[in-house]
Amino acid sequence: MPSSIDIAALLPFLLLVLGALVLMLSEVFLKSGGRGYQSGLTIAFAIAAAVAAPLAPQAILFGGQAVSDGFSAFVTVVVCVGLVLSALLGRGWLEVRNMERGEYYALALFGASGMVLLGMATDLLLAFIAIEVMSLAIYSLAAYPRRGQRAPEAAFKYFILGSFASAILLYGSALYYGATGSTLLSAMKGGGGALLAAGLGLILVGLAFKVAAVPFHAWTPDVYEGAPTPATAFMAAGVKAAAFAFLTRGVLAMVAGSPFAVGSQLGGILGLLAVLTMVVGNLFALPQRNVKRMLAYSSIAQAGYLLVGVIAASSREGRAQGLAAVLVYLAAYAVTVIGAFAVLAVLERREPNPDANAEGAWDISRFSGLASRRPWLAFAMAIFMLSLAGVPPTAGFVAKLSVFQSAAAAGAWGLAVVGVLTSILGVYYYLRVVVAMYMRPAEVEEPAAAPATVVLAIAVAAIVVVVVGFSPEPLAAWARAAVLGM
Repeated sequence: MPSSIDIAALLPFLLLVLGALVLMLSEVFLKSGGRGYQSGLTIAFAIAAAVAAPLAPQAILFGGQAVSDGFSAFVTVVVCVGLVLSALLGRGWLEVRNMERGEYYALALFGASGMVLLGMATDLLLAFIAIEVMSLAIYSLAAYPRRGQRAPEAAFKYFILGSFASAILLYGSALYYGATGSTLLSAMKGGGGALLAAGLGLILVGLAFKVAAVPFHAWTPDVYEGAPTPATAFMAAGVKAAAFAFLTRGVLAMVAGSPFAVGSQLGGILGLLAVLTMVVGNLFALPQRNVKRMLAYSSIAQAGYLLVGVIAASSREGRAQGLAAVLVYLAAYAVTVIGAFAVLAVLERREPNPDANAEGAWDISRFSGLASRRPWLAFAMAIFMLSLAGVPPTAGFVAKLSVFQSAAAAGAWGLAVVGVLTSILGVYYYLRVVVAMYMRPAEVEEPAAAPATVVLAIAVAAIVVVVVGFSPEPLAAWARAAVLGM
């Protein structure tokens, strides 16, 4: 039986699950219309969970299978903020397409609950359950549109490849259990030899798929492009935050307990993943004219920068700085990428058949002359592109600077140099969107009026990106406090 402390610590997770159940039950009693309250209810439960997270007691839960601490609270807030912004985006996007149904928001809440639980997990079986709760909801959101073939195709690819990754993760967990006699991350106390090494290797492969690290990234562009834009935005922000939270806990446990993971072996493997992910993600983004696919490859590159922070956190010298850098990066990226996808959603065509003109639906030409047609929209998109590129004064600059500083503190100068060089490479394709908006004549029709909720999501995201860029200390101080004692 869970104790009162367990229940109090799990309150953010329980609130998200409760919200999903309420939305599912309310949908049963609706005949048609009258669904405007659903996004508001989703936002209310997400805000309640975000407020409850820092107030929850810090404790070890269920005999060590999960932990409620500052790190998990920070991740919970990031996930909930991502859910709020994506719900605002989803309200406008779904309403104009006559797709607004309670199951969409219920799936988003269930997905967020899995992300929150994954951020708290310190046990492989609990992490697997959380990953599946999160993944099944995201698979369903990717396939949510009932018309056309592109969304079901994207969801099918994601489901098949995700199932393989989950199987690999589960098999690695079985080998880990065979070597240690436990599924707790804290069970790495030495011994196990090749069996433990194989188990940890397979677990790392499964998690690398979830964070879209190269060479386990192939699903990302097709899924990001084919899924409905609000679902893509939530996936880009929430899945990455939750998966990196558990990956970071796992890496810290490996460093603390595994005899062969200490030092160059773990750092070498993660360093190779980071370099490949930064280089491949940026190189493949360069030729993309499809802005949605460009943001997908950008997401891959961002995973590489986050891996640099994880590597810094795995060293004794850069532990605290690296952990804080990862959290700052997750927060900055979540807000920025949802804002970028929200602008993209405004420019999307609204044909009855979503497969119509699919090749040009997100072509960069749709941004041409946007500054003269929609100055506020172009300005917001410029802010998001500059933030993703790491140009000051934006939240993205603060995030990248903190990651590279943590790498330098840990002595990983090579990774810091590669990160800076690939960031410069990334400036090209981000600024190409800005150039199209401000320096090219319009080539497409005037975009339809943006729904008020989408405008609100864009405005909030842009304000946060700029405020954090000018005044990063409050976020950085919160991140530093969140990792104390880890």
